[in-house]
Amino acid sequence: MGILNVTPDSFSDGGMYDSVDATVARALQIQEEGAGILDIGAQSTRPGHTPVSTQEELRRLLPVLQALRGKLSIPISIDTYSPKVAKAALDLGAAIINDVSGTAAREMAEVVLEYGAGWILMHNGGGADAAPHYVPDVVTAVRAALEKLVGQAMAYGLQKSQLCVDPGIGFGKSQEDNLKLLANTPRLKLPGVAYLVGASRKRVISYAGGDGSPSGTIAAHTIAQLGGADILRTHDVKEAVQAMRVTFNIDKQREML
Repeated sequence: MGILNVTPDSFSDGGMYDSVDATVARALQIQEEGAGILDIGAQSTRPGHTPVSTQEELRRLLPVLQALRGKLSIPISIDTYSPKVAKAALDLGAAIINDVSGTAAREMAEVVLEYGAGWILMHNGGGADAAPHYVPDVVTAVRAALEKLVGQAMAYGLQKSQLCVDPGIGFGKSQEDNLKLLANTPRLKLPGVAYLVGASRKRVISYAGGDGSPSGTIAAHTIAQLGGADILRTHDVKEAVQAMRVTFNIDKQREML
């Protein structure tokens, strides 16, 4: 999943794609570099961010979706927790809602059901600025929360095949918690539900020894991939795709003892 932020204040690439032409060019590049999903966000969720109105989110997002119509062969995911934004984006051809709210809200579920879309449910933990509070076992706590989110979504009528869960690396966790979640991917995967990991360029990478280059994120995502993660959400698509393919092709040579 390639990240494309159409925001002035995202922590890594805010302001880089501040025109429709630049955004479309990057979207096409992300597809060319091998991403299987394009994830577009029009509202930052970085630490210390100021939420914008639904109207502003739509103002940033809709011209980009209109310009991309017919140009991409990969599905578009929209990083939003607003049902109004989700509905408008799905009207313009988006296929997945990447919902970082940490909830499985009925209003969003109704939009997803109406369009037969995919829905990514993330464990938020109170947001990027929240104080960590998982004692003693963050893995058990996050798995239980993800199970609850999936149960709520299915109670609204969604199928497991429409759902994906995300442990929310960087959202209301300590850096040690984030490392534990990455290391324990097999314990967090739920039967029949896709699993997404997004550690790209987050603070946990520098905490663990990275220096801002793609290699630190690749190391974290490779651990998650070997643990069974289905989707890796990343800014550095070309490098990530190559690492993913190499990991896959080596891992499939393992001999069962």
